[in-house]
Amino acid sequence: MDDLRRIDLNLLLTLHALLAERHVSRAAVRLHRSQPAVSHALAQLRRLFDDPLLVRRDGALALTARALELQRPLEDALDQLQGLLHAPTFDPARARRTFRVALSDYGSRVVLPALTRRLREHAPGIDLAATQASREAMLTQLLDGEIDLALGVFPEFPGELEMQTLFEESFVCVADRATLPARGGLTMADWLARPHLLVAMRPGADNEIDRALAELGRTRRVAVTLPHWSIAPELVRGTDLVLTVAQRSLLHSRHMHQLRHEPQLRQFAPPFPIPPFKFQAAWHARREVDPAHRWLRAQIADVCVDAA
Repeated sequence: MDDLRRIDLNLLLTLHALLAERHVSRAAVRLHRSQPAVSHALAQLRRLFDDPLLVRRDGALALTARALELQRPLEDALDQLQGLLHAPTFDPARARRTFRVALSDYGSRVVLPALTRRLREHAPGIDLAATQASREAMLTQLLDGEIDLALGVFPEFPGELEMQTLFEESFVCVADRATLPARGGLTMADWLARPHLLVAMRPGADNEIDRALAELGRTRRVAVTLPHWSIAPELVRGTDLVLTVAQRSLLHSRHMHQLRHEPQLRQFAPPFPIPPFKFQAAWHARREVDPAHRWLRAQIADVCVDAA
């Protein structure tokens, strides 16, 4: 609190303008202040942060490493202060904004088709920038402010983050019909004797299926690991591979149509219990004051209910 007494809001606004404009005169115009006043404020800020913040390089002002570190936290802090001072409003039909969302291939399949249709119909000025990363990387990106929202499975998460469970998911197996009994699926012994296909970001990645096997003191042979679901059923067809995957991965896809109408692939229950997992939305607590962020989360929650 002592540090806070040394600074006022005008200094923070000046710092924000200087970091954005990288030019004292342009920052002064933006703030409707005189250039000497902004130069004086810059001198105060340099003393406060014990850093030059802006240095002359090749005839122009450039941000120091410390200034670059300050940009995102400063923007977030000012956004929250703005939210405290004004009643938040959001009109999706008129909004212009880009949301950065990280999600897996599975999450993309479950959420993005219906969400994109909703945005185009109700919020055509809202853009999505989707990326893919591991669970750990998604949480780090949220903490660092690199993304606005993460969708995935997060058994553990830092206290600065908020979570919402969108649905619970169960598992099914898929195999070539010619390699299965006439009726039913595989016994535990037969399932373990077969080579398996794993959809994961990297080989050896932690997953719910192998954790459930470990609880039984068993392991399986993963013959193929790949990061994308879309090609997985093609690798099962005509082979002895078994694919055990989240059930919604099969929904609303041409592969589900094939499973229903093509005799070569068949779906069956795993021969051992695999606990269901919670598919979640995660975001930083600082986004709570953002009505647009809340609106987007509500749309995603509705999409997940519809996809059940």
